[in-house]
Amino acid sequence: MKHTGLNLRHLYYFWVVAKEGGVTRAAERLGVAVQTISMQLSLLEQAIGKSLLTTQGRRLVMTEAGRVALSYADQIFLLEEQMQDALAETDLGSSMRLTVGISDSLPKLIAYRLLETALHLPQKVRLECYEGKFESLLADLALHKLDVVLTDRPVSAGTSLRVFSHPLGECQVMLFGIPALAQKYRDNFPSSLHGAPVLLPTRNNAIRGRIDQWFELHNVRPDVVGEFEDSALLSTFGRSGLGLFPAASILATDVQEQFGAELVGELTQVQEQFYAVSTERKIKHAAVEAILTATHGGVFSLAEKNH
Repeated sequence: MKHTGLNLRHLYYFWVVAKEGGVTRAAERLGVAVQTISMQLSLLEQAIGKSLLTTQGRRLVMTEAGRVALSYADQIFLLEEQMQDALAETDLGSSMRLTVGISDSLPKLIAYRLLETALHLPQKVRLECYEGKFESLLADLALHKLDVVLTDRPVSAGTSLRVFSHPLGECQVMLFGIPALAQKYRDNFPSSLHGAPVLLPTRNNAIRGRIDQWFELHNVRPDVVGEFEDSALLSTFGRSGLGLFPAASILATDVQEQFGAELVGELTQVQEQFYAVSTERKIKHAAVEAILTATHGGVFSLAEKNH
């Protein structure tokens, strides 16, 4: 195959045009003339041998080849940014960056507990956290935009992404409510839950199915007054007294202190599970390794004993 001598500057101009949505805006961002951008794009297309952009009415749109080129350009310039960050960190001496994706279904207090161990390493850690949907975070992880994803479910066995699930632990799920609700529904638990107002995670959250099965097993039908994707929002509505709400036993003290809620009862045999997902089967990032080591050392089991 003949080497085309692809010029990264030409590719960068194309990348900016794609991101900005047009040549004029790209020229403004880069501080160059529109003619310069057009010439660089023409040279890139000549080198590749394919048209990357075409006009559609008054709009400039990407061809199929352009979309392919953009996906690779994203990775190339992301790696360039990461290289610059890594080189900058060598100047800082002891700083280590940890970029974490946190699934929106994962309780934020759990995320903090998991990350806390990494922040106590001898080497200084610069933490970057991004919250999002599980599937979107996995895509970013596969593109090496993230070092690890913290979530409440393992990766599906059928995924085409080269990522690996590392179990961190599990803990009991409990039901909480503001004092007035807790007092009303604590007696004769769990039969008391029949018709009781409850707040639950949405059905795409891993724990929801296990909670629904528990209700069926105990032949109770609570009144589901709210469903939430975000666990923090669910707890906030729980604090307002809208209904009883579930939380992991490891968070019992935090829930009682931060939300003024009391324990109503345990959802026996309902376990919330936690995972770290990475692109490595064997973890090499020191901060991610610290998280795995701490949890395997009994972080969750210790919390269970304390409650």
